[in-house]
Amino acid sequence: MAQEAAPGYAYGQLEHALRTASSTTDGEVRRRALAKAGRWHAVLTGMADGSLTIGSRTPVADTPAWVTLEVAHGGFATGRYLAEVPVRPEELAAVPAGAPGSTARERVNLGYLTDAGLAALRAALATEAYRVEIPEDAALPVVAWLLDHGHAEAALDLVAELRPLLHRLRLAPLPGAAPRPSGALVRLATVGEVRATLRSATTKPAIAAMLETLRVWHPLYDRLVALWAETVEGELPRLTEDGVTGGWPCRTWPEGWGSRRARWLADYATACVQHRASTSHTQPKGNFARLYRALQLCQFASARLTGRDVGWIRRALANTVTKHGEPGSERRAALRAVQAEVAARPTHAELAAVLAGRLDGYPADGGLPALDPVVEPADDVPPHLVAKVTRALEAPVEELVARGVITSGDVLAAVLPQITAQLMAANVEDERLAALYAQTYAAFRRRRGLLLLDLEQQVRLEELPWIRVLEPFRARRPDVARAALQTLTQTVLLALGSFPQAILPNTLLRELGALAKQAGRPMPLLEELAADIFVGTFTEKWRTAAAATGRIMAGTLYARYYDLPDESRWAAPRRRLFGRTADDFAAVCEARAGRRRRSVAGNGMVIEQSQILTTHNLAVLTETLGLGPRLAGPERAGQVFTWVVRHLGGQHHWNRQLVKNVAYAWRQALFFLSFCEPDEQRAAVARLGELVTQAGLEERFGPAVTGLAEVVEGAQFLPDGTLPGTSGRRLLGWTTGPHWCR
Repeated sequence: MAQEAAPGYAYGQLEHALRTASSTTDGEVRRRALAKAGRWHAVLTGMADGSLTIGSRTPVADTPAWVTLEVAHGGFATGRYLAEVPVRPEELAAVPAGAPGSTARERVNLGYLTDAGLAALRAALATEAYRVEIPEDAALPVVAWLLDHGHAEAALDLVAELRPLLHRLRLAPLPGAAPRPSGALVRLATVGEVRATLRSATTKPAIAAMLETLRVWHPLYDRLVALWAETVEGELPRLTEDGVTGGWPCRTWPEGWGSRRARWLADYATACVQHRASTSHTQPKGNFARLYRALQLCQFASARLTGRDVGWIRRALANTVTKHGEPGSERRAALRAVQAEVAARPTHAELAAVLAGRLDGYPADGGLPALDPVVEPADDVPPHLVAKVTRALEAPVEELVARGVITSGDVLAAVLPQITAQLMAANVEDERLAALYAQTYAAFRRRRGLLLLDLEQQVRLEELPWIRVLEPFRARRPDVARAALQTLTQTVLLALGSFPQAILPNTLLRELGALAKQAGRPMPLLEELAADIFVGTFTEKWRTAAAATGRIMAGTLYARYYDLPDESRWAAPRRRLFGRTADDFAAVCEARAGRRRRSVAGNGMVIEQSQILTTHNLAVLTETLGLGPRLAGPERAGQVFTWVVRHLGGQHHWNRQLVKNVAYAWRQALFFLSFCEPDEQRAAVARLGELVTQAGLEERFGPAVTGLAEVVEGAQFLPDGTLPGTSGRRLLGWTTGPHWCR
């Protein structure tokens, strides 16, 4: 019986989105939250009426797998086709008058199949004046290419396969040249995306209020204080231990005081209309407000002021003179000079607007060749704004990693198609078709993955009908295979060297798999499984990877620490319940995990054992790419140990997610340490012990360090993960009960 996804997660996401929309005061946040709520409402509606089957690779009823779907967080399809968009005016321009079709979209698509439409597509291919935003955009250009090169039968077959959706899907690209990646440089975002982000920057209300106070209300306040000081007879009032001392206001009225009063009130009224960020001047019991109210009443001398009013004027003057100095004094002038300097500095939002303006000179869908023309050293731009601009920088992947632009394997996977797209297209000899293929590959990699159950697999590029029909026109070139192998090796080493604590994410594994296929080095790369939807089965590639791990890691520190079975354990497949499952591998994982009942935590224990038995791709990659000598040395393990201690030391409460991440990183470190000499292993563990002691983690994490140190010296864990006569423990991430280190 097929497994089905429960709607509970979708209900939770809908509730969260609605709560955000109803509680925020930010219009843009509310708009995004309502859009998200709409998507989750569509998911729940589809699940309820049966039009959506979440967990299937074809989740939308009567829809082929190749259609690009809108996918919400977690892999839930909403039912909407991303290529089902309103027809744009520039598309209608290419439609001949009287074109048939039941919808505007169908008329556009059929119009492209006329002589004039095909000529327009050929011209676009010739000049590369098109943009493939979603994979479907390439379908009709492929038809045009096939017809242009004498493959009418293949073109007709392709049109027949597309015909049921011609009335709904955009199947031709939008006009406008797309930047052609060099294949060596990548960027995380386009100039247009970064520019929009910069222009959306706003100043925090508290900062805006402070700056308005410094720029507007303080100068007005000083003028107000000076006005009242003119009316004081004798010395200006001050605060002392005995109370207010000095003269009294409203005793003398200098010539022209009334006109200065009127001018100040007019300036104040104008400021109130133009500046509303700060309310400091309106506080009823504040000095500013008291002096302002008195000034309003004092139209003709002080006839309308009571003795109490005059007393409050005197007290307000005493407060400000004592605190900041007399009007025009050096002390007050020095304070205002410092404040004026602060107020004159541009806000981060103003700097962001300047940077956005400088980006206007670059193509919106391209990247930045260098940072210098946009971010100049003399600008004193805050680091977070520099980081935003750097997202558009086109540079080698290694440079973007070093700059902190690429911060994880997932981000690396997001930029890698800019390189792999050119490699995938390099086997296409026709230059125009290669350019179309590269854009299609990049667009396909932007598709969001679906939540899949029952060992289903994500849709592959070659399942797109217009890509499948091109397979006969792709040659297998040795130079391309060598380039793909080099890129694959460099990418793996970069990921392991830059993020050694993290397992390779599924997004990156898909790119590595594509490169491996192009290089002629196919290998069983294993995606990370989700514990909450795990059904207890594994496919054959897990057994294949386990056999490789048993062979490569035999006799190593990793094998001793985790008590790996010999390679011979996986020599011949045992009896299988289903043709594509490795039931013997699943049984070993179950036995090693000791799972007694099915639960999320129990599933996690089984999945963790599958990762241990296979090193979660590290052994397979090392063997296939010959990385052993390049992994030698304790540097990567040292990086991981430092990461582990830093993350544990920074958290008072060690929740399940933290312990799991630490255990996974620990496993990576042991893999790297297995390529080191025994003395290097001892030194690395000793350094780890020092870090743990310095962080004050001996009591909670000391058993893991002790256990590792003992295994380095030849000890062996008992089946329960303990060491006789010591406090040492084997570190694992998942458990159905309390974890020993929590």
